[in-house]
Amino acid sequence: MSEIASTDPEGVDGVRMTWNVWPRSKVEASKCVIPLAVTLYVIRPHPDIPRLPYAPLRCKTCSAALNPFARVDFTAKIWICPFCYQRNHFPPHYNAISETHLPGELYPQYTTVEYAIPHSDPNPPPSPVFLFLLDTCIIDEEIEFLKSALKRAIGLLPDNALVGFLSFGTQVQVHELGFSDMSKVYVFRGSKEISKDQILEQLGLASSASARRPMKGAPFPNSGVSRFLLPASEGEYTLNSLLDELQRDQWPVPPGKRHARCTGVALSVAAGLLSACIPGTGARIIALVGGPCTEGPGTIVSKDLSDPVRSHKDLDKDAAPYFKKAVKFYEGLAKQLVSQGHVLDIFASALDQVGVAEMKVAVERTGGLVVLSESFGHSVFKDSFKRVFEDGEQSLGLCFNGTLEINCSKEIKIQGIVGPCTSMEKKGPSVADTVIGEGNTTIWKMCGLDKSTCLTVLFDLSSSDRANTPGAVNPQLYLQFLTSYQSPDGQLVLRVTTVTRRWVDSSVSSEELVQGFDQETAAVVMARFASLKMETEETFDATRWLDRFLIRLCSKFGDYRKDDPSSFTLNPSFSLFPQFMFNLRRSQFVQVFNNSPDETAYFRMLLNRENISNAAVMIQPSLISYSFNSLPAPALLDVASIAADRILLLDSYFSVVIFHGMTIAQWRNLGYQNQPEHQAFAQLLRAPQDDAQAVIRDRFPVPRLVVCDQHGSQARFLLAKLNPSATYNNAHEMAAGSDVIFTDDVSLQVFFEHLQRLAVQS
Repeated sequence: MSEIASTDPEGVDGVRMTWNVWPRSKVEASKCVIPLAVTLYVIRPHPDIPRLPYAPLRCKTCSAALNPFARVDFTAKIWICPFCYQRNHFPPHYNAISETHLPGELYPQYTTVEYAIPHSDPNPPPSPVFLFLLDTCIIDEEIEFLKSALKRAIGLLPDNALVGFLSFGTQVQVHELGFSDMSKVYVFRGSKEISKDQILEQLGLASSASARRPMKGAPFPNSGVSRFLLPASEGEYTLNSLLDELQRDQWPVPPGKRHARCTGVALSVAAGLLSACIPGTGARIIALVGGPCTEGPGTIVSKDLSDPVRSHKDLDKDAAPYFKKAVKFYEGLAKQLVSQGHVLDIFASALDQVGVAEMKVAVERTGGLVVLSESFGHSVFKDSFKRVFEDGEQSLGLCFNGTLEINCSKEIKIQGIVGPCTSMEKKGPSVADTVIGEGNTTIWKMCGLDKSTCLTVLFDLSSSDRANTPGAVNPQLYLQFLTSYQSPDGQLVLRVTTVTRRWVDSSVSSEELVQGFDQETAAVVMARFASLKMETEETFDATRWLDRFLIRLCSKFGDYRKDDPSSFTLNPSFSLFPQFMFNLRRSQFVQVFNNSPDETAYFRMLLNRENISNAAVMIQPSLISYSFNSLPAPALLDVASIAADRILLLDSYFSVVIFHGMTIAQWRNLGYQNQPEHQAFAQLLRAPQDDAQAVIRDRFPVPRLVVCDQHGSQARFLLAKLNPSATYNNAHEMAAGSDVIFTDDVSLQVFFEHLQRLAVQS
């Protein structure tokens, strides 16, 4: 991470905003069209962030942490909070401070600092728990793939991590690992819902067990848990032999029926088992699911194969009989996991759907990971699963038990957060009336977070204009983000980021406002907002909604003569935004046709948790062209970029496509690259491969790699993402050798002409 370039858009603070200067009043803010939003890269590592070995000073009125924007009176030993203007006395251990002798948190360049909070408890925090759930209703080949992936994962875990194992099919089996001489299994029926107390009772972990004196050296005060959870170093042998003996679900499946699979009960039992651990233990349920739940709570489809799994059309027409009930079940599970501070991760591999759309709520609210692939033998699953447990440069940096608290200047109100977290419902003066996403609070919980977690916070301004008269208030606004979490090594860390921006009176001049617009961030925020509305509002038409936003934005900030489309120009600060919206309208976030509800849920979960640069690639893929006579260069995301003597590399985040033009493919098939006189050709073929591997190495989940040729069947992975400037309607105008796309979609040029016409209307 240390090679972070100076062009790094997130900067040290990991903060990006749709607007980098803010209008003064609610009315002016609504005229900005694009909402006031901040994206926060929550705990991204950065070499320039100091870690201080003590706890921060907090303001006695608003509890904001001391920061470089506080006014300090060194003689009186007082600091004034920039959020509420409260005067606070420095405690005695700060007596030595002076203008030349500052504590770390007052250095002007340290707008982000981390505090290593000393543990109040003399015992070290319990080790993280990994509880694996294995679906056994899958074919033998897939079970073998899973066994080898699990063995590899257990070998990669730190020795002190605790491991537990459940398998499920028609019933749930909880495997007791603490007694290796005889394998003991607790079986739960998969057909009916069971309460947490019944689970603990049946596993022998009920309150009577926790009342007993803890065993010396046991990982938990409640020593019964250590029958099911073992340190990885001790449990590796037991688990490997258990996996060797594990077979697919033995229950007979009548012809024309689906497997009886009780995913919901298995997750309930796992959550119940973890509830017996002491709260505050970082724990993850890692569910490996190979098909739909057909039994008990969380069912998404009947056992009858003639009933298809619900589609988007079924959801729209309310013709998915199990959907609402399953979502309600997973909402209850999410609530339980959040109260325990535990995370749900889902690795789903199946050719049909497994119910990710229903489980989404439990994964998002606990900050879990999700990976969707078509087989447990596919590199998308295998390489992603390995990354979860790897250490070093490739590690995801999984942290536990996070909370985020936000302080802001008194004119600013928080509407809510879109991303992997849960509202703690803690009201305060800065909570807005309208709620977007997880709102009604100033504190959020993140049971799981990692070094790529990114959240979007939406703000509003208070409606009273009295506070906002120019001159009466500070020309600067302040926002402070306090993230506390438990790092992988058990250290409690508090990260404090304090940022400032300027207020401007945009009713007088909008020039400064325009200069402060971040079009990439705005595009991603609009994508997240539209996705959220598509999920929560019935009959919401995202395409029309986005078009209206774009027309209003261009009317407000474009330069034109009324009713003269040819006079329309856009400031460079906005010039890329219409193209982002054009690609967003065509993207898998808005167009659900051709995607299952599981895929749509998966795409949106990743859109909501990734940083801006990655999310922007999901909306508008990047295209690089490789040819003999020039260096690799970015190419237009347009069908006109295809040429017979070029190789194209498309990165659309979820897949990476290497596309060979016709001539290149013919030469390769003839084996020219193996001849010594054609070294240049061999290098040309290798360059996109190397660049693709570099992209794949840094990304989670690992994208799918597609290598294809012009006019080949896999070429659709590229063509679907390109601007259709050449279609079968205008093919005769195109240069020879370029491709056409068979579509009735409008091209970017036609889209832009319509936009200009509508934006200049009086």
